[in-house]
Amino acid sequence: MLTRRQAPPSPPAVRRDGQRWGVIGGGMLGSTLAHRLAGQGAHVVIWEGGPSLGGLAAPWQVGDVTWDRFYHVTLASDAHLLALLGEIGLAERLRWTTTTTGSYASGRLHPLSGPIDYLKFPALGAVDKARLAATLVAGTLRRDWASLERIPVEEWLIKWSGRRAFDRFWLPLLRAKLGSGYRETSAAFIWATIQRLSAARRAGLAERFGYVPGGYATTLDALTSTLVAEGVEVRCNTAVTSVRPDGAELVVASGSAPERFDGVVVTAAPPVAARLCPDLSGAELDALRSIRYRGVVCTSVVLRRPLAGYYLTYLMDDAPFTTIVEMSSIVDPRELGGHTLVYLPLYLASEDPMFAEADDAIEGRMLSGLFQIYPDLHEDDVLAVRTAKARFVFPLPVVGYSRSVPSVSTSIRGLNLLSSAQIINATLNVNETVALADDAAPRLRVAE
Repeated sequence: MLTRRQAPPSPPAVRRDGQRWGVIGGGMLGSTLAHRLAGQGAHVVIWEGGPSLGGLAAPWQVGDVTWDRFYHVTLASDAHLLALLGEIGLAERLRWTTTTTGSYASGRLHPLSGPIDYLKFPALGAVDKARLAATLVAGTLRRDWASLERIPVEEWLIKWSGRRAFDRFWLPLLRAKLGSGYRETSAAFIWATIQRLSAARRAGLAERFGYVPGGYATTLDALTSTLVAEGVEVRCNTAVTSVRPDGAELVVASGSAPERFDGVVVTAAPPVAARLCPDLSGAELDALRSIRYRGVVCTSVVLRRPLAGYYLTYLMDDAPFTTIVEMSSIVDPRELGGHTLVYLPLYLASEDPMFAEADDAIEGRMLSGLFQIYPDLHEDDVLAVRTAKARFVFPLPVVGYSRSVPSVSTSIRGLNLLSSAQIINATLNVNETVALADDAAPRLRVAE
């Protein structure tokens, strides 16, 4: 399981010369892992069902704008991601900016970027605001996540913030991200969120956010070129159907002839990994299937003009999306054809029927909600709309979650499972995904 780090580890000393490794899944996790294995001397094949590497970080086109399918941002404290960008020649190309945060409460937009904004926040009284500030300080200073994992998030937040602040401030945010699952979620979830947002501030960097020009399309192009130069076989548009043991080797079946490997890493979410690896023990399969995932439906909107200029707008009132992400508050509008790019995400249980709903119906609700919050915004201001869906984004961080985290190694020698399920004490983001690959690479087991 992942241990939070302030700096990336030294390059692993393990050597895998002559070993043949397969990596199932070409997201940032699988791609980074293939890079690490190749650096250890292994011959690596990576499979990706989509048209290019990237997974949740892959780019696409919305109207005339090409950018990331889902919203991503780099913090100055993202040591693992920054180290990877350096390895593939992109560190010097990062652009940094500062931004602000807002909220929508009681039918109005409010700034929410600093202490003065919190003091003016109209949805809370003076005592509530003081207790909210104490909560944020407690979450920032605390380093022990393990004890918080034993406490329900609602219980911990009410203890520190009080019932009114919980109901008016925290509860809308928890429901937006976790749905009714917030009742089963541990306090370690909110601790990880506070830690992520406060990491850059602790380094004296305020709200400093970065991106590589061109978005993750640039990063993934450079990473793919690095993998090819290292001898990695990259196979996109290729879905793996099974991974099964055969003697001292593992057999990977896809659209082409089955292939044999000394080691395989499956980076799919646990419920998918259970389907791909039917020869795991009954206990292992039950454990994988029992992990409940949250997914996201995310509508990208290209507008003629900016909104309020907040990178994030937290929603205290009901809306058909979780938050408003104004990406062009960070990204130079010239990168976006002079337009404004807005993401409207909605987090759902992985089995929610909305994943099968028609995109135009979803987009109608999303735009209606955006027009309600911004009544001066008109249909003529909307240049393009497109909706992305991902059923498996992050596991529901229930109380005691670390005790149910699947092991990387399995009962089948050489078969390793690595996914966001093993990120237990941090929020899901690209830096933590790269860190997971960095930490796991030296410990992956080969068939014998």
